[in-house]
Amino acid sequence: MFKWNLVGFYLFQDPHLYFLNAAWLALWISVVAQAIGVVLGLLLALMQMSRFRALKWIAQAYIWFFRGSPLLVQVLLLWNGLPKLVPGLLLPDYACVLVAFSLNEGAYMSEITRAAIGAVDPGQMEAAKALGMRYWVAMRRIILPQAARVIIPPLGNEFNNMLKTTSIATVVGMMELTNFARTFGAPTFSIFELLIVATVYYLLLTTLWGFVQQWIERKLDPDRNQKFKVNKSFSQRTFGFGFGSNDQSLVKGGSR
Repeated sequence: MFKWNLVGFYLFQDPHLYFLNAAWLALWISVVAQAIGVVLGLLLALMQMSRFRALKWIAQAYIWFFRGSPLLVQVLLLWNGLPKLVPGLLLPDYACVLVAFSLNEGAYMSEITRAAIGAVDPGQMEAAKALGMRYWVAMRRIILPQAARVIIPPLGNEFNNMLKTTSIATVVGMMELTNFARTFGAPTFSIFELLIVATVYYLLLTTLWGFVQQWIERKLDPDRNQKFKVNKSFSQRTFGFGFGSNDQSLVKGGSR
């Protein structure tokens, strides 16, 4: 029989903050892994765009492996394989998950970053070089800021997916939301009820991130300062010419 009282208890009371701590662990892993993945993705994207073939091959091989194999397999390879390759070296569960998630995310962010840089008009780089800017200076000051507006939407989707992908950490015993629900629900045969609670926390995290993503996109919108209403004067409304309040302020500002 479904235990609604157990669901309500862990959602609204939970005196020991079990689920809240598990949600914080999932959020912490997601933020750190995504941040490292973004840096790796930028580096790999620049390597793919490099004129040196060796750098291109290294980046392509990296992306081929981490995009072509399941994340679950990568976590298990790191967890079980590393001690065999380096005897005595056994990473903690959170370190293993963090490294695997970061390396995997770097491969996907590389393709997103490369596409965003390619979406910027090539004339921007040519104009920067004509002004005497070096490649890295032009990339940092001109190309990447424009590419960031293209990167944000898919980056938001990647982070949203990362929040849910933390459930894979269950295989190495890390007590995140899914593993906590399974472990604490098994003795009382209430796994399903606790999984409902875990689902609510996942939905809460992804919903809050959706608002943050919308705020970031609005901040990076280049047209946000031009979206205002012009107060037309009586002559403009009646005859179609004359100065409004905003136009007058622009004329005064331009005459200084």
